[in-house]
Amino acid sequence: MSPKIGRPTDNPKTHKLSMRLDDKCKEILDKYCEQEKVTQTDAVRQAIMLLEKHLKQK
Repeated sequence: MSPKIGRPTDNPKTHKLSMRLDDKCKEILDKYCEQEKVTQTDAVRQAIMLLEKHLKQK
């Protein structure tokens, strides 16, 4: 039996993130997820990708 479990993927998620949110951030996240029909995890990933645009090029 293979030690890997789950579906094969080209983009494995090997890092785990845990955080606390204040009420306002949680409300915004919940409203966005409901509106866009996405999970909280997907919404956070989308937000991180938006942050990439603000990184300064060296």
